Amino acid sequence: MNRLKQKYQKEVIPILKKEWGLKNNLAVPRIEKIIINLGIKEGAGDKGVAQKIADYISLIAGQKAIITKARQAEAAFKIRKGDPIGIMATLRGERMYIFLDKLVSIVLPRVRDFQGVSRTSFDGRGNYSLGFKEQIVFHEVDYDTIDQTRGLQITIVTNADDDQKALRLLELLGMPFEKKE
Repeated sequence: MNRLKQKYQKEVIPILKKEWGLKNNLAVPRIEKIIINLGIKEGAGDKGVAQKIADYISLIAGQKAIITKARQAEAAFKIRKGDPIGIMATLRGERMYIFLDKLVSIVLPRVRDFQGVSRTSFDGRGNYSLGFKEQIVFHEVDYDTIDQTRGLQITIVTNADDDQKALRLLELLGMPFEKKE
């Protein structure tokens, strides 16, 4: 079992049960999935670019990434129906905990001038979104193999019913939030 999952079961659940007066372990908020998403604008006409990006997102995620395609044509963006417009990987279960552990302990400390992640990036329903300007902060991506740096978005989906509970859950799991002023 992953060390972050063990930490959740042995440390986080008892703390949250005590803080919020919960009786059942299943009432404690938990992370349901992590979504890694990257939009591509220049890959709309070239399938090779989309596949190359999908390959390194697969390396980052630890599982195969899928190429999302346009549902309808959009003349303003020069996109036809069926053109690749993004890459996505959804992590659940053990892979989700492995990725979150890697994100918190390895990737975030590698970000230049890192002062902590924002406390205000919650969506109102307990889900947290985090953006990266460069994919090269992940050690799986070899700098020599990429054609250009691209940003990507990571969304951590919880079953918490509000942002405060999700914030506390992520704090206890080790997410390095910025200091309060």
